[in-house]
Amino acid sequence: MNRTLQLPPRPGLKPLTTRTNPHQQLNQHPPPALYDALAQRCFALPHVIERPSLISVKGARALTLEPGIAPGPRVAFLIDREFAHIHPLPDGSMHLALRAQDARAVIEAGWGELHPASALGLIPAGIVMVYAPREPNELEIAMHIVEASYRFALGQVELLA
Repeated sequence: MNRTLQLPPRPGLKPLTTRTNPHQQLNQHPPPALYDALAQRCFALPHVIERPSLISVKGARALTLEPGIAPGPRVAFLIDREFAHIHPLPDGSMHLALRAQDARAVIEAGWGELHPASALGLIPAGIVMVYAPREPNELEIAMHIVEASYRFALGQVELLA
């Protein structure tokens, strides 16, 4: 479980995003049914509860470890026990915490980008935006990334440089 995330290259152009807070995806939005499927699968992960995000835009849905579950390292979370959140439609992108090497893999394969505050060194290097899935195959890739963040939040991976 300590291997770096392996991802195929994301096809097509990268979506337009903002360079400041709120960090949002401006085009290539997901169809509502795909957004709903993403949320359903995220909140079906064991010991994950949905809460309003403590740090994102209104309507963002936080993936939060339930109370009583021992968390991983502090850098595995955006805030408190929130390790990821899904931005409301029409955006549909996510912010999540990953190990630094997994964040690099996401960026290098074109599935996401560093959060602007992460790029400035204000928050951990593993905080990334994962672009909204545009079709079912991309939903599978997005969930693969979410599951890596989830394992990190549970402390199930080593914190490597």
